[in-house]
Amino acid sequence: MDAPDFSLRLAEAVHTVNRHAKTAPDNRFLYNLKKAALEKMITEGLAEKKGLHFVQNPRFSRQQSAVLIRCGDYLFHLPASKDDFRSLPHLGEQNMEIRNPKGRIGLKAAKQLLSDYTGLKESNSGPTPPQQPKNRPGQASRAKEKGRNQTSSGHKPWFGPLS
Repeated sequence: MDAPDFSLRLAEAVHTVNRHAKTAPDNRFLYNLKKAALEKMITEGLAEKKGLHFVQNPRFSRQQSAVLIRCGDYLFHLPASKDDFRSLPHLGEQNMEIRNPKGRIGLKAAKQLLSDYTGLKESNSGPTPPQQPKNRPGQASRAKEKGRNQTSSGHKPWFGPLS
């Protein structure tokens, strides 16, 4: 695969990963994969930093800027570093009418391509199961002391003997 085709395929993969990261319940790996791929593409000359944009929905209502990165017909944003503020022009607000082309690569293939490219691998530990709430010390014993007409939290049940 020659360089333009490879960079286009990488850009499509980053686009797919970024699109899925926006709605994924645990998106840390996807965003890390996007960042690693874009940074490597920049160092290899397959993508370039164009300037800074104001972030659309900044955290804590404080103005923030992001680096605009172009790779072929695709545009991406990454958080800006101090060096980016010194070396890149500020382009102002984002033009919300500009859209990336539709990608034709699935998430699984995109993750595989970017993982092979960056060397970043997803841990297979999976999500941790929810933990059961722990009783406070002495909570269960107090309920026993108060009698059967109360729940473990110490409250009377809704339906039970009237006494």
